[in-house]
Amino acid sequence: MPLASTDAAAILAEADALRDRQVAFLAELVRIPSDNPPGDCAPHAARTAALLEALGFAVERHAVPEEVVRAAGMVSATNLIVRHRFGAGPVVALNAHGDVVAPGEGWTHDPYGAEIVDGRMYGRGVAVSKSDFATYAFALLALQRAGARLGGTVELHLTYDEETGGEIGPGWLLAQGLSKPDYAISAGFAHAVTVAHNGCLHLEVTVRGRSAHAARPDTGADALEAANRLLSALYAMRPALAARRSAVPGIGHASLVVGLIEGGINTNVVPDRVAFRLDRRIVPEENAADAEAELRALLAEAARGLPGISIEVRRVLLAAPLGAVPGQERLVAALREGAQAAGYGALPTDGTPIYCDARLYSGAGIPTVLFGAGPADMLEANGHRADENLKLDDLRRATRIAALGIAALLAA
Repeated sequence: MPLASTDAAAILAEADALRDRQVAFLAELVRIPSDNPPGDCAPHAARTAALLEALGFAVERHAVPEEVVRAAGMVSATNLIVRHRFGAGPVVALNAHGDVVAPGEGWTHDPYGAEIVDGRMYGRGVAVSKSDFATYAFALLALQRAGARLGGTVELHLTYDEETGGEIGPGWLLAQGLSKPDYAISAGFAHAVTVAHNGCLHLEVTVRGRSAHAARPDTGADALEAANRLLSALYAMRPALAARRSAVPGIGHASLVVGLIEGGINTNVVPDRVAFRLDRRIVPEENAADAEAELRALLAEAARGLPGISIEVRRVLLAAPLGAVPGQERLVAALREGAQAAGYGALPTDGTPIYCDARLYSGAGIPTVLFGAGPADMLEANGHRADENLKLDDLRRATRIAALGIAALLAA
């Protein structure tokens, strides 16, 4: 049933009336560090829960067991769930993550200052994706205050491990049976509905040889020389990966980057061990398991016949791409209806080359899209870079569309 125009007007009025409180809420989230690594994120969750309770929400705190957190390479994580039942009907989960990458260097604004300049708020995580804690919480609050006549339940899933894979965030909530949503919307961008994203494979390759004095390199087995052969084979693969282009706008093509390398003993010693990590982006048309098998075979072949050399390949992360699940089209249609009702016109669909928690919902068979307060262009927000920022107009836009989109999806 289409959303009644009177309901739409009331929802928009409430969303706009809450704007100052929403900006203050987001600023408070940005001021509390939640860098991952190290991943000591329970304090941020505690403060977030208190802020949500001050808005009138009942907040469930689900602390992830310490041994599970440690295995994920983190210190602490508490996932938060807010549930509001409007009536009988489907459950839609709204998921965003509160953990962030470390600020790094090059900032001209305090990364934890939440400073507002020319309509933009600056700070680590302000766009990725503490902004959508604010988008989703205040969209739900606007629906409640407007007395929207809906059939269904809205849940907020606020989690804390996206930067290390998502398995103890949304993955853990779903595996524990703490939520069984019929639809999911994950943190995204305010100017389009994202229907697909790349997958990602991280492998750690350890090359072992035998040390020797640099004056007699012939008595050793040079792990760095062997690693160079492996790296050359990987880099030679790049043109073939660039030819694997996705049909989804915005995705681009498959890619490979070696982002980390370490090893050796000293300048005058033949290195006995070198390790490196690689990042392989997997387009939605590819199979993630096949991509891993292809790389393992290439590495094994490159190392074949090297005297005194052995290699070990360890999977660090395998994130499947986000693709279409039956029912995704209903989410897209609802958000498009919300955008039209809010006066923003046609909302396009696209893909994104990043990977995120959305895949964990779609992997469980739940129709999922990305939509949130991010900008039209991901680079505009400086996500994962110095001076990360968010246009506050985009926060307003996303909140209004999300509220009306959810209302259209659950219109009773």
